[in-house]
Amino acid sequence: MAGDEINLGEALAGNAVRRLIRDVGRLPDDLRKRLRPAMREAAQPVLADARRRASWSTRIPAALRLATSFTRRQAGVSIVASQKRAPHARPYEGITGRDNFRHPVFGNREEWVEQKTRPFIGPAVDLHGRRVVAAVNKTVDEAAREAGFKRT
Repeated sequence: MAGDEINLGEALAGNAVRRLIRDVGRLPDDLRKRLRPAMREAAQPVLADARRRASWSTRIPAALRLATSFTRRQAGVSIVASQKRAPHARPYEGITGRDNFRHPVFGNREEWVEQKTRPFIGPAVDLHGRRVVAAVNKTVDEAAREAGFKRT
């Protein structure tokens, strides 16, 4: 992940991918090439919904993108926001768990205001997450089977 990006969404559909990585180690390149577009396609409804929910902002929707990962720690597909393009995305999503956040008024550090969060990724994941997980798990199973792995 580039330095100007923040990962806002938990990795979606990572269980099957993590399980496969745990069983075989580093995934072969051809398997990654097959899985990456399928994972991105499965997660498109979540990204579209998150962008729609953030449409009150002129910058957040365009700053959101999907990122795929095949590491043991974070396998799956995540929604990432460019911190450079939308530095306000993180506080508005409310990833700290609070309903409010504080910020200076127009950069004036002498005057601070409290503002309510407006989550856009969490609700999109809640709505579409199960379908994404099912689609990615199916793709992982098919790709693993075609690569010669057998179900135990």
